[in-house]
Amino acid sequence: MLDPEITAEAYQQLRKQDSAPLLLDVREPWEAELANIPGSTLMPMGDIPSRAHQELDPDQPIVVLCHHGARSLSVTMWLRDQGFDHAQSLAGGIDRWSRFIDPGIPRY
Repeated sequence: MLDPEITAEAYQQLRKQDSAPLLLDVREPWEAELANIPGSTLMPMGDIPSRAHQELDPDQPIVVLCHHGARSLSVTMWLRDQGFDHAQSLAGGIDRWSRFIDPGIPRY
């Protein structure tokens, strides 16, 4: 099974591929308005239990994103318990992404 976390650098390489993972943003809408990674799908953490099985493909690779990586890791582990074996948390969240990959994304 995949490691539960993926680094920003490793995800940066994966997102360039045709079969890039779904980037699932589990932050609140106000956070996504402040800063977001283009192409991400917003599904706040509180909505995951009611929406995951209807809107996500358990066979698709999923990278879960939050602010610093705590919420995303929690959601990743829940998804894995639900059969989404290809879910990984973006280590360090959007904050790390902004610091090391895309400094144009605002930090908050």
